[in-house]
Amino acid sequence: MSPTTTSPRVALVTGGSGGIGQAVVERLAADGYAVAVHYAGNAAHATAIVGQITAAGGRAIAVSGDVADETAMAQSFDAVEAAFGGIDVVVNTAGIMLLSPIATLDLADLDRMHRTNIRGTFVVAQLAANRLRAGGALINFSTSVTRLQFPGYGAYVASKAAVEGITEILARELRGRDITVNAVAPGPTATPLFLDGKSDEEIANLAKAAPLERLGTPVDIAEVVAFLAGPARWVNGQVLFANGGIA
Repeated sequence: MSPTTTSPRVALVTGGSGGIGQAVVERLAADGYAVAVHYAGNAAHATAIVGQITAAGGRAIAVSGDVADETAMAQSFDAVEAAFGGIDVVVNTAGIMLLSPIATLDLADLDRMHRTNIRGTFVVAQLAANRLRAGGALINFSTSVTRLQFPGYGAYVASKAAVEGITEILARELRGRDITVNAVAPGPTATPLFLDGKSDEEIANLAKAAPLERLGTPVDIAEVVAFLAGPARWVNGQVLFANGGIA
């Protein structure tokens, strides 16, 4: 709870029906936030998450829209404000990962990642900059692979390096607003997005890479988000690496 507000805080989580997104939604709801579960295509899953939260006595709604479509996302922000009276936290987990060596990458895949990961982050950040209440927080998502240089991740890392730049500059542009802007950079995390297309051997090797010798979990990442969303008022303009010490 921010010292500048006395009513329950409100969070919008883009990609809130995904692996990390769902864990973030559930953690923030457990912390007493009213939550908006954003989804792009899986309405049934988002609705089920909302049902679980409300059945437990929490407050939640589902909102939809392409994160790269400024009109659709403005409507999502409008819906959250109409339901809960304002927005205090925006967590931007929505993103896609398409892997290929740079030499053979289909440029259509580069364009898809650019649209979702860069333009989508920019659209959501722009709306957050204009909508978040004082005491608020914007939390974007990068990746630890920006420091690990894994082959095959070139285009994805390029898109996430752009996210880091947007984050660090927006934090300074919001001087005087009492709004923090940070990014979380997960390491290998056991989500469908990460596990898809990898062999058991590849997964085992990645699990051993960190000193803690395991993959991260969505709950691990949600812990970092909860810290940045609430008590971490002196952390601003930073990229936090949540990766078990892999980098």
